[in-house]
Amino acid sequence: MIFVRWFVFFVIKVGLSILCRIDAKELRRVPARGPMIAISNHTGQLEVPILFAWLAPRPISGWAKSETWDKPFFHWLFNLWGAIPVHRGEADMNALRAALEKIDDGYIFGVAPEGTRNKTGRLLRAHPGAVTLAVRSGAPIIPIAHWGGENFTSNLKRLRRTDFHLRVGKPFIVHNGGGRIGRDERQQIADEMMYQIAALLPEEYRGEYSDMSKATTTFLNFDLSETASFKDGQFAASQEIAS
Repeated sequence: MIFVRWFVFFVIKVGLSILCRIDAKELRRVPARGPMIAISNHTGQLEVPILFAWLAPRPISGWAKSETWDKPFFHWLFNLWGAIPVHRGEADMNALRAALEKIDDGYIFGVAPEGTRNKTGRLLRAHPGAVTLAVRSGAPIIPIAHWGGENFTSNLKRLRRTDFHLRVGKPFIVHNGGGRIGRDERQQIADEMMYQIAALLPEEYRGEYSDMSKATTTFLNFDLSETASFKDGQFAASQEIAS
């Protein structure tokens, strides 16, 4: 299975390097080990295979809509990647528990707070579902923004390479003072997380988060020096993950 995973990642990396010009230098800022949640915008074209392949052998998982497993090839591929099926539109506690287990095992768990593909590259309003995972896990969160992938299909039809850019922001944790989080607070936290992604994007891609003057960090803590994982050195930046 390890060889198969390595071979699939190799094929993806070679194939996408031919079809795209991938600017992934900042992925070196992703920690080399330790549990972490990666939040990202979601165009649905390239970001998932690129993150899985370019961050390998770093273990990564994420949610994917359960209908994906109805297709034999994607059933096999998503199982190989260790993705977790989630039933959209409902409180899928099994998917939440599985995600928490992956994080406890030291995985990066990828989450798209928008909840669906934006298709145009411009940010949609976040859903608060990612907040539950962030609060329950207590894991550091790292924002990763990308753009250019929304042009992949049209470029492919014209036999053009796609310029795909990735940017990585500063990690943080979500804190709520230990109290119960209401609906408004959950949405505010989700918006604060999305503004961290928006800050990494060119202005024309910020969409619902274009007005950066509204960005707040009330529930975000960027001082991770006191966390156990940082004390143990688990989040030292890697210089070897991406190339």
